[in-house]
Amino acid sequence: MHADSPFSTAVVGATGGAGATRLSLEAAASLAAAGHDVLVVDAAFATEGLSRHVEGRIDADLTTLLCNPERPLADACYDHPTVDAPGRVALCPTFAPFERLARAKAPEAAQTLADRLVEAAHDFDYALVDTPPVAANQAVAAVTAADSRLVVLPPGERGVDALQRLRGRFADVGVSADLVVANRVDPAAAPPDADYAVPEFRGPGLAAAEPDSPTAQTVAALAGDCFGEDLGTPEPTTAGATVRRFATRSRTRARSTVRRLRR
Repeated sequence: MHADSPFSTAVVGATGGAGATRLSLEAAASLAAAGHDVLVVDAAFATEGLSRHVEGRIDADLTTLLCNPERPLADACYDHPTVDAPGRVALCPTFAPFERLARAKAPEAAQTLADRLVEAAHDFDYALVDTPPVAANQAVAAVTAADSRLVVLPPGERGVDALQRLRGRFADVGVSADLVVANRVDPAAAPPDADYAVPEFRGPGLAAAEPDSPTAQTVAALAGDCFGEDLGTPEPTTAGATVRRFATRSRTRARSTVRRLRR
């Protein structure tokens, strides 16, 4: 990890069903393939999508940590069952009864997400926070606590309209989008605001298992862009699986204070 690179990125669905959970996992797997240890956190309380990727019983989850500050982060971390890579992908899912979900959405509990990201920086190189559209306390906490924000758009005008609404909400809480990804689209049909276009994933398996595929290279490129890493992928082109709307991106964006704390 570079000293000036961000530690955490909120992967924000511009609207429900945009594919933020899958893209979070795909980006984490790409980073792990390059030898990085990555934590994926599920702030999408309504869908609990990350829990479906945990093998076995979930005894503690993210809401457990938010409601019980004394519990260590490790209590709610589960290794991804299918990622076989030099680095680790750990999942911190949400899987809770309604009563605890409600408590975890309270402003005081949700704000402890920032503390949990600081804690994560002791054991992980990077963290990705699967984040729903900004309409609840835990989503506000995710986008304000993370060092950067990647917005995931669904196909068509629905995605374009949702991006404009989300940018307004970002402005309300004092943040902005660092990357915009058009998901499940043909690169030629990507909206002008998209930095990357990712086509449909083929099957339930993670694309990183086929690193030479255009989709895997696209995901690796955007994951590297999030964290200032060169993951050994070529610059995206229209001949591949993505469209890059700019030639270079400044690496001197303002960073928040959450950084990896070396032991």
